Amino acid sequence: MKLIHWLMAGCLTTTCLSCNLSSANKFNLIIRNGMIYDGNGNKPYKGDIAINADTIAFIGDLSGAHSRNVIDANGMAVAPGFINMLSWANESLLHDGRSQSDIKQGITLEVMGEGESMGPLTHPMKAQMEQYQTSVKYKVNWNTLGEYLDLLQKKGVSCNVASFVGATTVRRYVVGEDNRDPSPVELDSMRQLVKQAMQEGALGVGSSLIYPPAFFAKTDELVALCDEASRYGGSYISHMRSEGTQLLEAVEELITIAKRAHIHAEIYHLKAAGKSNWHKMDSVIRRIERARAEGLDITADMYNYLAGGTGLAASFPPTLADGGFGKLRSRLQDPAIRKQTIRDMNTPTDKWENFYVAAGSPDRILLVGFRQDSLKKYIGKSLADIARIRHASPEETAMDLIVQDSSRIESIYFLMDEANVKKQQQLPWVSFGSDEGSYTPEGVFLEFNCHPRAYGNAARLLGKYVRDEKVLSLQEAIRKLTKLPATNLRLTRRGELKAGHYADVVIFDPATIQDHATFDKPHQYATGVLHVLVNGVVVLKDGEHTGAKPGKFVKGPGAGRL
Repeated sequence: MKLIHWLMAGCLTTTCLSCNLSSANKFNLIIRNGMIYDGNGNKPYKGDIAINADTIAFIGDLSGAHSRNVIDANGMAVAPGFINMLSWANESLLHDGRSQSDIKQGITLEVMGEGESMGPLTHPMKAQMEQYQTSVKYKVNWNTLGEYLDLLQKKGVSCNVASFVGATTVRRYVVGEDNRDPSPVELDSMRQLVKQAMQEGALGVGSSLIYPPAFFAKTDELVALCDEASRYGGSYISHMRSEGTQLLEAVEELITIAKRAHIHAEIYHLKAAGKSNWHKMDSVIRRIERARAEGLDITADMYNYLAGGTGLAASFPPTLADGGFGKLRSRLQDPAIRKQTIRDMNTPTDKWENFYVAAGSPDRILLVGFRQDSLKKYIGKSLADIARIRHASPEETAMDLIVQDSSRIESIYFLMDEANVKKQQQLPWVSFGSDEGSYTPEGVFLEFNCHPRAYGNAARLLGKYVRDEKVLSLQEAIRKLTKLPATNLRLTRRGELKAGHYADVVIFDPATIQDHATFDKPHQYATGVLHVLVNGVVVLKDGEHTGAKPGKFVKGPGAGRL
């Protein structure tokens, strides 16, 4: 597999957007002889693709056409660029716009906004965002979500970017971090913030309901925000209120919100967390499919691992954070509260999502990201290991570390069942998201251990589960990485190889694509992806990044509407 001839040429005069191959039969770039997977789940076929500027100009037999830039894709799969339905690249892209850990897997669109979004922001919110930064440092010199996404495009990113507006961010903007309902006037202000974000190009409203202060939001509040997003063709996407003890009830709440707000709703990282909850997945699937049969547009996404990643603070009752992280940190220094927290951490409950219980053991909780240099020696160690080193109980160690680090401490919890993962991968309405940033294994990114899904989520699907274990076909996996999420997000001209669509294209070897990142050594690129084009520009050439940054702010259906 070799790039025959490479030259970054400007746009030629030919603008063929259909089967017409007249004029000079010249194109900016031609991809020849590849097995084309169009994104619709159809069987692949051998053919050529011509690209002019940022657009696919023609697909078919281009033996009579010419270009100074030719990619020979013989023996390779040619597919639409993959869509990462749950990305936390919002900070990593500010530091390094190359997005290498995802580009090297074929991902061309990062979708952000899981509850927290990069706008809208008040001045205190901006100050807090800068105060609590860990390894990645940046100035918060924007106010709205649209301004942030415009900033990324202007700064230069290799991938396309899009975002939901965070229900948590909107709540913080108006209500703050207290455990109370918004007043009618405050709720109207929250709706206006959603309206502004939708007009700027947000994809809809995203929530993360297990974390404070989102935990304090009632269903009616979420319905009101989603009703506003629905007016602009947006979606509701949610890290539900529970993925464990109250999983079925949480699904019911999402369905209720979808029904009342007349909105497409998606479940973030579908899972049954904790061994005692694994059996619930069949009931969840049946309930979602019944809702879909009744006409509701309910979908989900997932990552392809048995462990989730969140904060160590998720092992504590969310009510401890009533008023914000500062209040949580202060309460964890109160002897009486500490004593009660130890009891709470070890008590199964349906009142909050207890990750400490769900993991089953402190040996199954890895600590991977600290703010303080003095604590970074613990990166990659389990909570149990650190407790032994510090001669304290795991519960006391968890509380002490939160206080000392002044952060939630990034952690990995082993929670899921392999049989459920495979069952979910086969569902026709499930797409994929890494729930991680996009990194380069150098500099500040090596100061913490990310979840291996940052470097391997898509490649693991196509290698381990498609090629090696044959859980689903390659064409179906590609559909679920491309056309399905593009359709769910109401995106136009993306997610499909089709004349007139944007030229987001990935060329990879199905026989060799493979993830290599592990929990012990996560900063390892996937292999097997040879070339990636974003908006017609090659950003990965023969497996190496070209340095190009042609990514665009991909706007939702409400952009520009009054």
